[in-house]
Amino acid sequence: MSRVPPPESRRPADHGAAGRTARLARGALPRLLVLVLALAAWQLATRTHGSVYFPTPARIARHAYDLWFSGPVGHVFLTPAAVDTILPSLGRMSAGFVLAAVAGVGLGILVGRSPRAYALCDPVLQFARAVPPPTLVPVFVVVFDFGTPMQLASIVFSAVWPVLINTAEGARDTDPLRLDVAAVLRLTAVERLWFLLLPSALPRIFAGLRLSLSLCLILMVFSELLPGTANGIGFALTDAQSRSDLLTVWAVLVLLGALGYLLNTGLLTVEKRLTGKRNHEGSRMGRTT
Repeated sequence: MSRVPPPESRRPADHGAAGRTARLARGALPRLLVLVLALAAWQLATRTHGSVYFPTPARIARHAYDLWFSGPVGHVFLTPAAVDTILPSLGRMSAGFVLAAVAGVGLGILVGRSPRAYALCDPVLQFARAVPPPTLVPVFVVVFDFGTPMQLASIVFSAVWPVLINTAEGARDTDPLRLDVAAVLRLTAVERLWFLLLPSALPRIFAGLRLSLSLCLILMVFSELLPGTANGIGFALTDAQSRSDLLTVWAVLVLLGALGYLLNTGLLTVEKRLTGKRNHEGSRMGRTT
């Protein structure tokens, strides 16, 4: 007598993809509606007030488009002003973020897996985390003088602590039973790192990376506000303020908000993919053993 397959197996193959698309659409529509309502309220308030200091969102968007995103297709619609403003800042921020992430994850794993090292380093880590990042920029100006080395040093030094501390906490939370099983199976140090420590610490690592990304954006702009900078978003903001170019000032502020949102969204997407993959691998390892 043949068995009737369960209802789940008789569903269309694309049912899961269609369901995910529908859920994403349902989640995106309320956020889009809130954004539209906020922009409409901003537009209405600025038009009602009629102040030259508060231009409407439509004027700001049009000015930002003409200033940065009306270039040729071959240059990805970027104008020369965008190449001199946005790309240098993104380059500094990306370099600082990558250096802070690599150093923070590496040192965090080492500190977190040694109770003695963690006990010795914890006061120093908490002290360094409590120092407001912008206050360190004058110190790096004295050490490195003005320029890219100073900007990178200020970004890395301030952004490394959230990654390091969260990674160390995540490594410390690794299940001792799993470590005992790894010792019985005689896993190498690399295998323990890949299959045990990193999957255990990954949620905390990404929590630190999100904080670090925000600090990188803030420190990037702050370091470019100082004398000696010839390009970048911070320089464009200072230059627009000196010329009383209010439209450009508002366009820079909106650009920074949009960059922060896009970068955080991209990092969250990577986190979901990696943590989902790790969890799947971990559950499969558990079934195998």
